[in-house]
Amino acid sequence: MTSSMTSTNPGVVQAIIWRGEQLDLLDQRRLPHETRYLHCASAAEVADAIHAMVVRGAPAIGIAAAWGMVLAARAGADLAAAEKVLADSRPTAVNLAWALARMRALAQQTPAQDLAAVLAAEAQRIQDEDLAQNHRMAEFGAALLPAGARVLTHCNTGALATAGHGTALGVIRTAHAQGKLAQVYAGETRPWLQGARLTAWELQQEQIPVKLLVDGAAASLMARGLIDWVIIGADRIAANGDTVNKIGSYALACAAQINRIPLMVVAPSGTFDLHCADGAAIPIEDRGPAEICSLNGQPIAAQGTQTVNPVFDVTPATMIEALVCELGVARNPDRARVAQLLGGRSPE
Repeated sequence: MTSSMTSTNPGVVQAIIWRGEQLDLLDQRRLPHETRYLHCASAAEVADAIHAMVVRGAPAIGIAAAWGMVLAARAGADLAAAEKVLADSRPTAVNLAWALARMRALAQQTPAQDLAAVLAAEAQRIQDEDLAQNHRMAEFGAALLPAGARVLTHCNTGALATAGHGTALGVIRTAHAQGKLAQVYAGETRPWLQGARLTAWELQQEQIPVKLLVDGAAASLMARGLIDWVIIGADRIAANGDTVNKIGSYALACAAQINRIPLMVVAPSGTFDLHCADGAAIPIEDRGPAEICSLNGQPIAAQGTQTVNPVFDVTPATMIEALVCELGVARNPDRARVAQLLGGRSPE
Protein backbone atom coordinates (compact mmCIF):
# COMPACT_ATOMS: atom_id res chain seq x y z
CA MET A 1 0.00 0.00 0.00
CA THR A 2 1.44 3.35 -1.07
CA SER A 3 0.31 6.90 -0.45
CA SER A 4 0.41 10.23 -2.21
CA MET A 5 -0.68 13.69 -1.24
CA THR A 6 -3.07 15.17 -3.79
CA SER A 7 -3.86 18.47 -2.07
CA THR A 8 -3.46 20.42 1.15
CA ASN A 9 -6.33 22.72 0.24
CA PRO A 10 -9.66 21.46 1.62
CA GLY A 11 -12.34 21.14 -1.03
CA VAL A 12 -14.74 18.67 -2.51
CA VAL A 13 -13.17 15.24 -2.19
CA GLN A 14 -14.18 11.63 -2.70
CA ALA A 15 -13.41 9.09 -0.01
CA ILE A 16 -13.28 6.12 -2.43
CA ILE A 17 -11.96 6.23 -6.00
CA TRP A 18 -11.60 3.19 -8.27
CA ARG A 19 -8.74 3.64 -10.72
CA GLY A 20 -9.23 0.47 -12.76
CA GLU A 21 -6.17 -1.30 -11.34
CA GLN A 22 -6.11 0.04 -7.80
CA LEU A 23 -8.40 1.49 -5.17
CA ASP A 24 -7.58 4.94 -3.81
CA LEU A 25 -8.84 5.60 -0.28
CA LEU A 26 -8.76 9.06 1.23
CA ASP A 27 -6.71 8.78 4.43
CA GLN A 28 -9.18 10.30 6.85
CA ARG A 29 -6.68 10.11 9.70
CA ARG A 30 -4.89 13.10 8.17
CA LEU A 31 -7.89 15.38 7.68
CA PRO A 32 -8.53 18.27 7.91
CA HIS A 33 -4.92 19.39 7.48
CA GLU A 34 -4.03 17.45 4.34
CA THR A 35 -5.73 15.40 1.66
CA ARG A 36 -3.76 12.20 1.09
CA TYR A 37 -4.84 9.01 -0.68
CA LEU A 38 -3.61 5.50 0.00
CA HIS A 39 -3.29 3.31 -3.08
CA CYS A 40 -4.50 -0.25 -2.40
CA ALA A 41 -3.59 -2.98 -4.87
CA SER A 42 -4.90 -6.05 -3.01
CA ALA A 43 -7.75 -7.16 -0.76
CA ALA A 44 -5.31 -7.41 2.15
CA GLU A 45 -4.28 -3.79 1.70
CA VAL A 46 -7.93 -2.71 1.64
CA ALA A 47 -8.54 -4.71 4.83
CA ASP A 48 -5.54 -3.07 6.49
CA ALA A 49 -6.86 0.36 5.51
CA ILE A 50 -10.30 -0.41 6.93
CA HIS A 51 -8.87 -1.69 10.20
CA ALA A 52 -6.51 1.28 10.52
CA MET A 53 -9.41 3.74 10.07
CA VAL A 54 -8.10 5.12 6.78
CA VAL A 55 -11.66 4.65 5.55
CA ARG A 56 -14.50 4.63 8.08
CA GLY A 57 -18.26 4.96 8.19
CA ALA A 58 -20.37 1.85 7.70
CA PRO A 59 -21.47 2.49 4.07
CA ALA A 60 -17.95 3.48 2.98
CA ILE A 61 -16.48 0.38 4.62
CA GLY A 62 -18.89 -1.82 2.67
CA ILE A 63 -18.08 -0.08 -0.61
CA ALA A 64 -14.33 -0.35 0.00
CA ALA A 65 -14.66 -4.05 0.81
CA ALA A 66 -16.56 -4.66 -2.44
CA TRP A 67 -13.69 -3.10 -4.38
CA GLY A 68 -11.29 -5.23 -2.33
CA MET A 69 -13.03 -8.31 -3.74
CA VAL A 70 -12.55 -6.88 -7.23
CA LEU A 71 -8.82 -6.54 -6.59
CA ALA A 72 -8.72 -10.17 -5.46
CA ALA A 73 -10.54 -11.30 -8.60
CA ARG A 74 -8.22 -9.29 -10.84
CA ALA A 75 -5.22 -10.95 -9.17
CA GLY A 76 -6.70 -14.43 -9.47
CA ALA A 77 -6.57 -14.75 -5.69
CA ASP A 78 -8.66 -17.06 -3.53
CA LEU A 79 -11.92 -15.12 -3.13
CA ALA A 80 -12.95 -16.98 0.02
CA ALA A 81 -9.66 -16.06 1.68
CA ALA A 82 -9.96 -12.46 0.51
CA GLU A 83 -13.50 -12.26 1.86
CA LYS A 84 -12.39 -13.53 5.27
CA VAL A 85 -9.56 -11.00 5.52
CA LEU A 86 -11.93 -8.18 4.62
CA ALA A 87 -14.70 -9.40 6.93
CA ASP A 88 -12.32 -9.56 9.89
CA SER A 89 -11.15 -5.95 9.44
CA ARG A 90 -14.12 -4.40 11.36
CA PRO A 91 -16.63 -6.79 12.99
CA THR A 92 -19.46 -4.41 13.97
CA ALA A 93 -20.53 -2.54 10.81
CA VAL A 94 -23.04 -4.79 9.04
CA ASN A 95 -22.56 -3.04 5.69
CA LEU A 96 -19.21 -4.80 5.43
CA ALA A 97 -20.73 -8.28 5.68
CA TRP A 98 -23.68 -7.25 3.51
CA ALA A 99 -21.47 -6.02 0.65
CA LEU A 100 -19.21 -9.07 0.85
CA ALA A 101 -22.20 -11.43 0.78
CA ARG A 102 -23.52 -9.65 -2.29
CA MET A 103 -20.17 -9.97 -4.06
CA ARG A 104 -19.84 -13.63 -3.04
CA ALA A 105 -23.31 -14.53 -4.37
CA LEU A 106 -22.50 -12.98 -7.74
CA ALA A 107 -19.07 -14.60 -7.93
CA GLN A 108 -20.58 -18.05 -7.37
CA GLN A 109 -22.63 -17.76 -10.55
CA THR A 110 -20.06 -16.04 -12.79
CA PRO A 111 -17.60 -17.81 -15.14
CA ALA A 112 -13.97 -17.34 -14.15
CA GLN A 113 -13.09 -15.48 -17.35
CA ASP A 114 -15.75 -12.84 -16.62
CA LEU A 115 -15.27 -12.63 -12.86
CA ALA A 116 -13.20 -9.47 -12.50
CA ALA A 117 -15.34 -7.42 -14.89
CA VAL A 118 -18.62 -8.62 -13.40
CA LEU A 119 -17.50 -7.95 -9.82
CA ALA A 120 -16.21 -4.49 -10.80
CA ALA A 121 -19.60 -3.63 -12.26
CA GLU A 122 -21.28 -4.84 -9.05
CA ALA A 123 -18.96 -2.84 -6.80
CA GLN A 124 -19.71 0.27 -8.84
CA ARG A 125 -23.41 -0.52 -8.57
CA ILE A 126 -23.13 -0.77 -4.78
CA GLN A 127 -21.39 2.60 -4.69
CA ASP A 128 -23.94 4.26 -7.00
CA GLU A 129 -26.86 2.79 -5.09
CA ASP A 130 -25.50 4.15 -1.83
CA LEU A 131 -25.34 7.68 -3.23
CA ALA A 132 -28.91 7.48 -4.53
CA GLN A 133 -30.11 6.07 -1.20
CA ASN A 134 -28.42 8.92 0.66
CA HIS A 135 -30.38 11.50 -1.28
CA ARG A 136 -33.69 9.68 -0.77
CA MET A 137 -33.28 9.24 2.98
CA ALA A 138 -32.10 12.83 3.30
CA GLU A 139 -35.43 14.00 1.88
CA PHE A 140 -37.36 11.80 4.33
CA GLY A 141 -35.31 12.98 7.29
CA ALA A 142 -35.36 16.68 6.40
CA ALA A 143 -39.16 16.54 6.18
CA LEU A 144 -39.27 15.76 9.92
CA LEU A 145 -37.41 18.92 10.93
CA PRO A 146 -39.15 22.18 11.81
CA ALA A 147 -38.23 25.48 10.23
CA GLY A 148 -35.22 27.02 11.94
CA ALA A 149 -34.10 23.65 13.30
CA ARG A 150 -31.11 23.42 15.62
CA VAL A 151 -29.63 19.94 15.42
CA LEU A 152 -26.90 18.00 17.19
CA THR A 153 -24.97 15.28 15.40
CA HIS A 154 -22.28 12.81 16.45
CA CYS A 155 -19.26 11.29 14.71
CA ASN A 156 -19.11 11.70 10.92
CA THR A 157 -21.91 10.52 8.66
CA GLY A 158 -21.29 12.66 5.60
CA ALA A 159 -19.72 12.25 2.18
CA LEU A 160 -16.55 10.94 3.82
CA ALA A 161 -18.44 8.04 5.40
CA THR A 162 -20.51 7.09 2.34
CA ALA A 163 -20.51 7.25 -1.44
CA GLY A 164 -21.41 10.94 -1.10
CA HIS A 165 -23.93 13.33 0.54
CA GLY A 166 -24.18 11.22 3.70
CA THR A 167 -26.74 9.63 6.01
CA ALA A 168 -27.37 11.78 9.12
CA LEU A 169 -25.22 14.53 7.63
CA GLY A 170 -27.10 14.09 4.37
CA VAL A 171 -30.31 15.03 6.20
CA ILE A 172 -28.53 18.10 7.53
CA ARG A 173 -27.24 19.05 4.06
CA THR A 174 -30.68 18.70 2.53
CA ALA A 175 -32.36 20.63 5.35
CA HIS A 176 -29.84 23.43 4.85
CA ALA A 177 -30.53 23.49 1.10
CA GLN A 178 -34.24 23.77 1.90
CA GLY A 179 -33.64 26.74 4.18
CA LYS A 180 -34.87 24.87 7.26
CA LEU A 181 -31.64 24.74 9.24
CA ALA A 182 -30.59 27.37 11.78
CA GLN A 183 -27.62 25.69 13.49
CA VAL A 184 -25.64 22.45 13.60
CA TYR A 185 -23.80 21.38 16.73
CA ALA A 186 -21.13 18.73 16.17
CA GLY A 187 -19.69 16.73 19.05
CA GLU A 188 -15.92 16.22 18.85
CA THR A 189 -16.37 12.41 19.05
CA ARG A 190 -13.48 10.95 20.99
CA PRO A 191 -11.17 9.16 20.61
CA TRP A 192 -10.68 9.65 16.85
CA LEU A 193 -12.26 13.13 16.82
CA GLN A 194 -14.30 12.46 13.69
CA GLY A 195 -16.69 15.26 14.63
CA ALA A 196 -13.89 17.79 15.04
CA ARG A 197 -11.72 16.68 12.14
CA LEU A 198 -14.31 15.54 9.62
CA THR A 199 -17.88 16.69 10.31
CA ALA A 200 -17.05 20.29 11.17
CA TRP A 201 -14.70 20.40 8.17
CA GLU A 202 -17.31 19.00 5.76
CA LEU A 203 -19.93 21.49 6.89
CA GLN A 204 -17.50 24.40 6.70
CA GLN A 205 -16.78 23.56 3.04
CA GLU A 206 -20.46 24.15 2.25
CA GLN A 207 -20.88 27.12 4.59
CA ILE A 208 -23.42 25.28 6.72
CA PRO A 209 -23.48 26.90 10.19
CA VAL A 210 -21.69 24.56 12.58
CA LYS A 211 -20.38 24.87 16.11
CA LEU A 212 -18.03 22.29 17.58
CA LEU A 213 -18.43 21.14 21.18
CA VAL A 214 -16.74 18.64 23.47
CA ASP A 215 -18.75 15.46 23.88
CA GLY A 216 -19.44 16.19 27.53
CA ALA A 217 -21.18 19.49 26.69
CA ALA A 218 -24.06 17.97 24.72
CA ALA A 219 -26.40 17.35 27.65
CA SER A 220 -25.86 20.91 28.89
CA LEU A 221 -26.88 22.35 25.51
CA MET A 222 -30.01 20.21 25.54
CA ALA A 223 -30.92 21.40 29.03
CA ARG A 224 -30.50 25.02 27.89
CA GLY A 225 -33.05 24.50 25.11
CA LEU A 226 -30.55 24.87 22.27
CA ILE A 227 -31.26 21.55 20.52
CA ASP A 228 -34.41 20.59 18.59
CA TRP A 229 -33.30 17.20 17.21
CA VAL A 230 -30.40 14.79 17.68
CA ILE A 231 -29.50 13.13 14.37
CA ILE A 232 -27.08 10.20 14.17
CA GLY A 233 -26.15 7.42 11.79
CA ALA A 234 -25.85 3.69 12.46
CA ASP A 235 -23.38 0.86 11.93
CA ARG A 236 -25.96 -1.86 12.52
CA ILE A 237 -29.68 -1.91 13.33
CA ALA A 238 -31.26 -5.00 14.86
CA ALA A 239 -34.64 -6.43 13.87
CA ASN A 240 -36.36 -4.65 16.75
CA GLY A 241 -34.81 -1.26 15.93
CA ASP A 242 -32.01 -1.29 18.52
CA THR A 243 -29.19 0.71 16.95
CA VAL A 244 -25.42 0.38 17.19
CA ASN A 245 -23.51 3.58 16.46
CA LYS A 246 -20.31 5.33 17.45
CA ILE A 247 -19.54 5.23 21.17
CA GLY A 248 -21.30 8.12 22.89
CA SER A 249 -24.53 7.76 20.92
CA TYR A 250 -26.29 6.04 23.81
CA ALA A 251 -25.27 8.86 26.16
CA LEU A 252 -26.77 11.36 23.73
CA ALA A 253 -29.96 9.30 23.55
CA CYS A 254 -30.24 9.27 27.34
CA ALA A 255 -29.74 13.03 27.57
CA ALA A 256 -32.18 13.62 24.73
CA GLN A 257 -34.85 11.49 26.38
CA ILE A 258 -34.52 13.31 29.71
CA ASN A 259 -34.80 16.65 27.91
CA ARG A 260 -37.66 15.48 25.65
CA ILE A 261 -35.67 15.98 22.46
CA PRO A 262 -36.39 13.58 19.56
CA LEU A 263 -33.64 11.31 18.24
CA MET A 264 -33.41 10.46 14.55
CA VAL A 265 -31.33 7.53 13.23
CA VAL A 266 -30.49 7.68 9.52
CA ALA A 267 -29.02 4.69 7.67
CA PRO A 268 -29.58 2.76 4.42
CA SER A 269 -31.67 -0.40 4.51
CA GLY A 270 -28.50 -2.49 4.17
CA THR A 271 -27.61 -1.45 7.73
CA PHE A 272 -30.52 -3.47 9.13
CA ASP A 273 -29.44 -6.91 10.33
CA LEU A 274 -32.54 -9.03 10.76
CA HIS A 275 -30.42 -11.94 11.98
CA CYS A 276 -29.89 -9.91 15.18
CA ALA A 277 -33.07 -9.96 17.24
CA ASP A 278 -31.91 -7.03 19.36
CA GLY A 279 -28.87 -4.98 20.27
CA ALA A 280 -27.56 -7.58 22.71
CA ALA A 281 -26.83 -9.88 19.76
CA ILE A 282 -24.55 -7.39 18.00
CA PRO A 283 -20.78 -7.76 18.56
CA ILE A 284 -19.12 -4.57 19.81
CA GLU A 285 -15.58 -3.94 18.63
CA ASP A 286 -13.05 -3.07 21.34
CA ARG A 287 -9.79 -1.47 20.34
CA GLY A 288 -6.41 -1.00 21.99
CA PRO A 289 -5.26 1.58 24.54
CA ALA A 290 -3.17 3.77 22.22
CA GLU A 291 -6.26 5.50 20.83
CA ILE A 292 -7.25 6.94 24.21
CA CYS A 293 -3.85 7.15 25.91
CA SER A 294 -2.31 9.32 23.19
CA LEU A 295 -3.31 12.10 20.83
CA ASN A 296 -1.48 12.69 17.55
CA GLY A 297 1.26 10.40 18.81
CA GLN A 298 1.72 12.29 22.08
CA PRO A 299 0.92 10.48 25.34
CA ILE A 300 -1.90 12.00 27.38
CA ALA A 301 -2.08 9.30 30.06
CA ALA A 302 0.51 7.75 32.33
CA GLN A 303 2.48 4.87 30.87
CA GLY A 304 0.85 1.53 31.65
CA THR A 305 -2.65 2.97 32.14
CA GLN A 306 -5.25 0.25 31.64
CA THR A 307 -8.12 1.09 29.34
CA VAL A 308 -11.47 -0.03 28.01
CA ASN A 309 -12.08 1.23 24.50
CA PRO A 310 -15.40 0.09 22.99
CA VAL A 311 -15.89 1.69 19.59
CA PHE A 312 -19.69 1.47 19.54
CA ASP A 313 -22.66 1.35 21.87
CA VAL A 314 -26.31 0.29 21.62
CA THR A 315 -29.20 2.74 21.67
CA PRO A 316 -32.49 0.92 22.45
CA ALA A 317 -35.28 1.35 19.93
CA THR A 318 -37.49 2.71 22.71
CA MET A 319 -35.31 5.85 22.78
CA ILE A 320 -35.55 6.52 19.03
CA GLU A 321 -38.20 8.84 17.63
CA ALA A 322 -37.58 8.05 13.95
CA LEU A 323 -35.65 5.43 12.00
CA VAL A 324 -35.01 6.78 8.49
CA CYS A 325 -33.80 4.83 5.47
CA GLU A 326 -34.27 5.18 1.72
CA LEU A 327 -37.54 3.24 1.97
CA GLY A 328 -39.18 5.68 4.36
CA VAL A 329 -39.55 6.42 8.07
CA ALA A 330 -40.44 4.21 11.05
CA ARG A 331 -41.69 6.35 13.94
CA ASN A 332 -41.21 4.92 17.44
CA PRO A 333 -39.64 1.80 15.92
CA ASP A 334 -40.21 -1.73 17.14
CA ARG A 335 -40.04 -5.14 15.50
CA ALA A 336 -43.34 -4.74 13.65
CA ARG A 337 -42.57 -1.22 12.41
CA VAL A 338 -39.08 -2.23 11.25
CA ALA A 339 -40.59 -5.14 9.29
CA GLN A 340 -43.17 -2.80 7.78
CA LEU A 341 -40.48 -0.27 6.83
CA LEU A 342 -38.46 -2.98 5.08
CA GLY A 343 -41.48 -4.38 3.30
CA GLY A 344 -41.51 -7.65 5.18
CA ARG A 345 -37.92 -8.47 4.24
CA SER A 346 -36.62 -11.66 5.84
CA PRO A 347 -33.07 -12.41 6.97
CA GLU A 348 -30.96 -13.45 3.99
